[in-house]
Amino acid sequence: MKNVTVSMEDSVAEWARLEAARRNTSVSRLLGEMLAEKMRHDDAYQRALQDWLHRERSWVSNGAAYPARSAEA
Repeated sequence: MKNVTVSMEDSVAEWARLEAARRNTSVSRLLGEMLAEKMRHDDAYQRALQDWLHRERSWVSNGAAYPARSAEA
């Protein structure tokens, strides 16, 4: 585990202290958990995006015109 120094606005630090106390944990652990969750979320998004980009497309146009909209609806 690495130790890091973090700089933040006083109001953010106060919120972090209150939130950590509410969760019965330390500010350090709170920030670590929040960053780990952000990392998991971003990784999952990137995996889903890459999966979608590399998926075979079944809806590719064959060059035919799109069907006309009917006047009745």
